Amino acid sequence: MAGTAIFHRLAAREYRLARDWYTSRSAGVGKRFTAAVGDAIARIEQSPESLAHLIGPYRWARVRGFPYVLVFREQSPERILVVAVAHARRRPGYWRRRG
Repeated sequence: MAGTAIFHRLAAREYRLARDWYTSRSAGVGKRFTAAVGDAIARIEQSPESLAHLIGPYRWARVRGFPYVLVFREQSPERILVVAVAHARRRPGYWRRRG
């Protein structure tokens, strides 16, 4: 059974900032980013254990077509916490204190 993904409040903020940045460049690109994040969430919810292990309990899923990854951990079989919507080329590991 797969769990439901929820966003840490700071990860939700990161998502909004990235989405808004892409949308300000082009509405179409903003929509593609939103869809790509949705696809990554669907992969996480469907089979979190199949995604790449990062460190400790954390795993990650790539946001296809964009330089972002979703960093997450399973809190329980029913709940998955997305702790970061991280740019893949900036500040690695900054999210580790989030939980």
